[in-house]
Amino acid sequence: MDSSVSILTSFVTPWNQPSQKKNSMMQKQTTNVPKNFIWSLSDDINQPKKKLDAPIIDLEGFIRGDETATKKASEALKEACANHGFFQVINHGVYPKLLNEAYNNIGQFFSLPPSEKAKVVKMRGSLWGLSVAHADRLTTNLPWKETLSFPHRTKSDGDSVVDYFTSALGNEFEPMGTVYKNYCNEMQKLSLVILELMAISLGVERSYYRDFYKDANSIMRLNHYPPCEEPSLVLGTGPHCDPTSLTLLYQNEIEGLEVFVNNEWHLVEPRNDALVINIGDTLMAMTNGEYKSCLHRAIVNEKVARNTMAFFLCPADHKVVTPPSEILENKQRKYPDFTWADVVEFTQKHYRADANTLDAFTNWFWSNASSKENDAKLENVEN
Repeated sequence: MDSSVSILTSFVTPWNQPSQKKNSMMQKQTTNVPKNFIWSLSDDINQPKKKLDAPIIDLEGFIRGDETATKKASEALKEACANHGFFQVINHGVYPKLLNEAYNNIGQFFSLPPSEKAKVVKMRGSLWGLSVAHADRLTTNLPWKETLSFPHRTKSDGDSVVDYFTSALGNEFEPMGTVYKNYCNEMQKLSLVILELMAISLGVERSYYRDFYKDANSIMRLNHYPPCEEPSLVLGTGPHCDPTSLTLLYQNEIEGLEVFVNNEWHLVEPRNDALVINIGDTLMAMTNGEYKSCLHRAIVNEKVARNTMAFFLCPADHKVVTPPSEILENKQRKYPDFTWADVVEFTQKHYRADANTLDAFTNWFWSNASSKENDAKLENVEN
């Protein structure tokens, strides 16, 4: 059986195995890290990094309607998004109690017995469920992590988050589902606040992005990065830009997130009072490239686990992604009109997200469109 499949089905993961200290005589010849988890990179993962100089944007004044504070916040956001697509926000309105409850539940879920977690194993082609090293669809450069992904549908007739937990794990998980329902609702509200500020910074109609995403179908993901005795060989998450629109990340005091700026990796210093925000490919396309999708990765710790929560804002599947007319004045379109469903098809079936996903998707989309157009012409000739 393929090793990645065995990891998925039996939960025999490297981080769950007894530690096997290497004999000093064999130090240079052996490793306890399976080959499909080892990354070949151009840099030393464990090399000390510079701290990323990214703005900490205070949202309190903007939320209150203060014009001076709004101007200051929008200028800081514009500089960050035009450069690398990354910033943090404070005074964001999310209660610390909810942040702590949601964060504490990450550990509770990933400490469940394998037989319980197996109930929610992600099936090939699905966005939802437990993924162990993404072994359901990858075989090399596996990430050193486990994730649980579930849907948050703003306009759902039912309660998508609670329904996911109770239907997949049982009614006893309703309290956990309720915590994440409340958390996702707050992330959705905060996303719309940030999008309105973004529109102001771009000089477009301030409701343009907010209105587009008010009926979002988003992804909530819990990340668990176990410790690794040889962290220089592995990555918790490989270098990539999120194909989604906006990512809102909450992390604890353990470092691990890195952002690529000016041709080198920079470490993001965690803040308990802040949420990490980064632009994704879909939103980059909606600004016609004015704002950059953030290239980032996650490293792992030698001794302690790191847990994070990521809310990925995504548009409703049917909505057409297109920039506002103000941005397009006298400028060439860089990306086609597309839907989120198109991006999902591409990233799930054809391409592993990396630093070039948006360009690769654009080429694939235009190629498909051209092929369909030629097929239609041929059909008309035959008829």
